[in-house]
Amino acid sequence: MRTPGRPMRNPLAEAITQRRRALVAFLLVFVLLAVLAGRFAWLQVARYEEFHTRSEANRIKARPIVPARGLIYDRTGRILADNVPAYRLDVVREDAGDLEALVARLREVIELGEEDAETFIASARARRSFQPVTVKLRLSEAEVARFAVNRHRFPGVEVVPYLNRHYPYGDLFAHVVGYVGRIDESDLARVDPARYSGATHIGKAGIERRYEERLHGQVGVEQVEVNAEGRTLRVVGREPAHAGQDIYLSIDAELQQAVVDAFEGQPGAAVVLDPRNGEVLALASLPSYDPNPFVSGIGRAAYAALLEAPSRPLFNRVLQGGYEPGSTLKPFVGLAGLEYGLRTPRDTTLSTGAFRLPGHEREYRDWRRGGHGHVNLGEAMAQSVNTYFFQLAVDLGIERMSSYLGRFGFGQPTGIDLLGEASGVLPSPQWKRTNRSQPWYPGETVIAGIGQGFWVVTPLQLAQATQMLANGGLKYAPHLLRATQARFDAPPVLESWPAPGPAMVQNPANLQAVTQAMVQVLHGPTGTARGVMAQFHLGYTVAGKTGTAQRVSRRGEQSLDVNQLPFTQRHNALFIAFAPTDAPRVAVMVVVEHGGSGSAVATPVALRIIDAWLRRNPE
Repeated sequence: MRTPGRPMRNPLAEAITQRRRALVAFLLVFVLLAVLAGRFAWLQVARYEEFHTRSEANRIKARPIVPARGLIYDRTGRILADNVPAYRLDVVREDAGDLEALVARLREVIELGEEDAETFIASARARRSFQPVTVKLRLSEAEVARFAVNRHRFPGVEVVPYLNRHYPYGDLFAHVVGYVGRIDESDLARVDPARYSGATHIGKAGIERRYEERLHGQVGVEQVEVNAEGRTLRVVGREPAHAGQDIYLSIDAELQQAVVDAFEGQPGAAVVLDPRNGEVLALASLPSYDPNPFVSGIGRAAYAALLEAPSRPLFNRVLQGGYEPGSTLKPFVGLAGLEYGLRTPRDTTLSTGAFRLPGHEREYRDWRRGGHGHVNLGEAMAQSVNTYFFQLAVDLGIERMSSYLGRFGFGQPTGIDLLGEASGVLPSPQWKRTNRSQPWYPGETVIAGIGQGFWVVTPLQLAQATQMLANGGLKYAPHLLRATQARFDAPPVLESWPAPGPAMVQNPANLQAVTQAMVQVLHGPTGTARGVMAQFHLGYTVAGKTGTAQRVSRRGEQSLDVNQLPFTQRHNALFIAFAPTDAPRVAVMVVVEHGGSGSAVATPVALRIIDAWLRRNPE
């Protein structure tokens, strides 16, 4: 019996409703499955390569292989810059987390100074987060062991074996070879970052910087499989690095040591050249410094001590030292007089002890009171008679004198294969107008004839000019690179250097006359260096010229004893020479700072150097 008030159920309608609900649910499930299948097909088929690459990138890491830096040798094969095995600690910032916290934890395991920590943090923030940055170089064995035990505490940090630059001769070649140092932002701005991926060092000075392209080599790539912790599981691919070229210099290590020994601790500079080809046989700036601390990063205090040292060990006197040439300029002025036809070797000039320009009251003195009498070129060179060259300078005129001496390289860089060479000063009216905004005065021509006044030369310039006297006037650019070697099993390849142009001397007889005059300086009865030469028993003749660059002027009739002056006010002692005079094989320039006398101080230094080379190389 039907209950009153309740509608009757319609089984057919309910059945239709249930079927509709089931159909909607089926369609919904089908659509969802279709979407899922489509998505799966899109990921696994359409974008397979992209996602496969991403997956592999998470599993496969590309690591740069730093090439071994080329070695540097002297001309005989003695190694001047070596690579020695060492360990460093590298950090990848994106894996390591907070840098300050990392440094604090690392100090529990290794010795890490404040400067090293600051350098690391600055370098890490300057580079991309995935690039490794070195925390510390040259880890000790104990530090390596302690870190290995605590490796799990330092994600993104690992010990990396590498080759550390080492200079076995210490300070002997610092101003030639230079050094490498840690790469900083200024270095990255001047190189291709891709070439230095993974590298920590770059040439900073000397040959290391000049030939950085050859020494650095080509970086390689290693593909390694890593686990979730970033540890290497296996190597899956490798493109090897190519080591940098080995370099052979023209420098002779034994001669370089002989040069330093000859100075006996005195400050100064020396250059030894082969006048036959322009090769630099020795190059010394004294005092020097040890480049090895710069490799790992010299401390601020140690670097400040070098910068502030009164002896200036970091200053390369050969390239950048500016000296008044003094009487070492007289051979070139004398040659100019012969070449312009203003003098013959037999022509004489009267030296009374004082020289005056017509219409002028100022006196320009000879070093000998009362003068030397009538002297020709040979006598004037041997006794270093100022009056002869005073008059010759006036007869030449500053324009001709400046032009002719410019042919010998004064006032311009020599072109040596080192960076930072100074130009010096070749005085002329044009130079004075440009640099001093002043006119040229006649008295300035007088003193220019004896290498005083505005003259500024570098030791290298004087050495190049001296070798031109030795080789007939051929202007070779001094150079250090002798040969390169691409592989250890390949023979060294000699470097090709440009041939010199025409000889700067028009008449060889004029040059021969100057050479004979320079021989009289050492071997003549009145030569300024005859006393020193008598102490050496050489089996060959030497052509040379002494020079004293004055730092304090003599006033009035008062004689000046330079040995009584404070050390820093004493004159610089200079000497130029070449030997043997019949077939020169060596040209030398020496300057002893505050030495006082060129003949007494610089000459024996130069003679020891010459003899050290010629005894070992008689032919």
